[in-house]
Amino acid sequence: MLKKALLLCSSVLIAATASAQTTFLQLGSDGYHYIDRWETLSGRLCDSLANGDKPESRRNIVRFIESLSNGPAPAINDSGSNVMEILAANKLGKKINYIDHYNMQQMVSESGEWAVDENGAIDSRRSLFNTFYTKQYNFAYVKTNNFFAVVNPVISGMAVMQNNDISIDPVTKNAIPDITLANSQGAEVRGWIAKKIGFYTMITDNQESYPYHVNNWVQRKLEAIPGADYFKRPQTQFGRYDYLQVNGYINTDIVKNHVNATFGFGKHFIGDGFTSLFLTDNSSNMPFLRIQTRIWRLNYECLFMELTPQYVKGADRILPHKYSTIRYLNMNATRWLNVGLFESQVFARTGGYEISYLNPVILTTAMSRYNGAGDKSMLGLSAKAIIAQRFQLYGQFLLNEFRIGELTGGNKWYGNKWGVQMGGKYFNALGIKNLDLQGEIDAVRPYTYSAQDTIANYTNYNQPMADPLGSGFIKAIAQLRYQPLRNLTVTARATYYMRGNDYDSTNYGNNIFKAYPTATSQYGVAMINGPESRCKMLSLNLAYQVRRNMFVDMGGVYRNYENVEGKYPHVSTTGTFTSPLTTTYFYFGIRLNAQRRAYDFF
Repeated sequence: MLKKALLLCSSVLIAATASAQTTFLQLGSDGYHYIDRWETLSGRLCDSLANGDKPESRRNIVRFIESLSNGPAPAINDSGSNVMEILAANKLGKKINYIDHYNMQQMVSESGEWAVDENGAIDSRRSLFNTFYTKQYNFAYVKTNNFFAVVNPVISGMAVMQNNDISIDPVTKNAIPDITLANSQGAEVRGWIAKKIGFYTMITDNQESYPYHVNNWVQRKLEAIPGADYFKRPQTQFGRYDYLQVNGYINTDIVKNHVNATFGFGKHFIGDGFTSLFLTDNSSNMPFLRIQTRIWRLNYECLFMELTPQYVKGADRILPHKYSTIRYLNMNATRWLNVGLFESQVFARTGGYEISYLNPVILTTAMSRYNGAGDKSMLGLSAKAIIAQRFQLYGQFLLNEFRIGELTGGNKWYGNKWGVQMGGKYFNALGIKNLDLQGEIDAVRPYTYSAQDTIANYTNYNQPMADPLGSGFIKAIAQLRYQPLRNLTVTARATYYMRGNDYDSTNYGNNIFKAYPTATSQYGVAMINGPESRCKMLSLNLAYQVRRNMFVDMGGVYRNYENVEGKYPHVSTTGTFTSPLTTTYFYFGIRLNAQRRAYDFF
């Protein structure tokens, strides 16, 4: 673990005297879309929220919702007779309808300990043995003056029926199965002690077999399960993988409502888009210390993480570690514009965490120079703007290294490493309530996330920490999201990307696990460098909420992947190893307090 970070966290917890703490809304929750929607429709950025810096605290979310509703509001009757009265009291007025109000009530109920009276959780109509599910969202619910806790099961199961344009793997000659299965089972607990220490923990046991293109990705030379860490290999090529997924943290306020510290094991996401150039939840959980400061219109996060460098899976053993320090400062410059500054360092030290990177008030880039400039340093800018109480524009610019002379010389120097993201959201599109559209373009130069060696690259547990495509790609995504009924959400998405491939032993800058000094050439490096692959995907998902946090999912995905030159990579492939691949698959699943497992991100 992070010995120095743990020592610092312990000191913080001992010194904390403020009577406050919080827990956080799980990444991937629909709640983040709702918050984004309501903030945009209100026409004003909320100074107490930082939705581009996830996870967000339940405390701040509930306070934001109650501020829109002018305080707690009565539940909508089954007949809907009091809808107009409730909507008239909402600050968003005619921009929302009863579905939005229902979503607000459910989000407050799910985090009811943070309501005005600390009792916002809605009572169940029928409990089990007058003990379980006394509250709609919670299997077990305990609350006293000095202790609060909820316990919930986490269960999911999904069957995927796939059809590939080949029926036999061209390398192993094994038949590709028509059906794959995935299931998870576990529990989560969250609460607080004496209103000073917040806590959360979740553990799930998972068994999964994958659609063919995902199975090929998992079985590359540097093996990994998407979003997970240690796993057990199956006995056969298309068998089921077995792994545990664990995350948890403790949290407290150092300065009440302003400076907050969290120590735990989990994931983070910095950005407003489908993906992020800064940090995503693509890789596995990791140990972290997070210090977040919110003063005036400023939100400042210091994130200290312990990572696992790339390795070749073999016999069980203790793995080495590397480390990262991330700083993200963003500010609501006006009521409609947010701007941010990002910086990160990835480094390895035999003695543990580099103490100079623990300083929260100095640029880590400057400290990298002090330490010899051998670490992986990146800087970034972000922006988000609300327009006409209907539109949101967002973007990121990431810079790893460049030279002005090389940048303007037209020689396409390999050291010009940067990425850009541009996106937009349109809420209540075309005047249709609860119809939301989003479009995004991402482009990242080759070698951007690579390092001078194979350790300090921007990866964790054999997976990229930013976009799963790595470097050297251009990607466009468009999504339609419609909630016609309170418990039904329809999502349609189209994705197209172009990406270079590192073929054989060459280093064209697309496989970020390779050290960039081994680049094939220092000049003539285009955005799409090396043999070009193209992929297009169409997906449709219907999610119906049967009861609180219990969903039935069904949908389908069409995916076509090919390399223009017919040169398919032997490592990090998402097609076959020898030919184009067209896949169509349909799925059906049920989940309780769990996020849907999606495979349409590469």
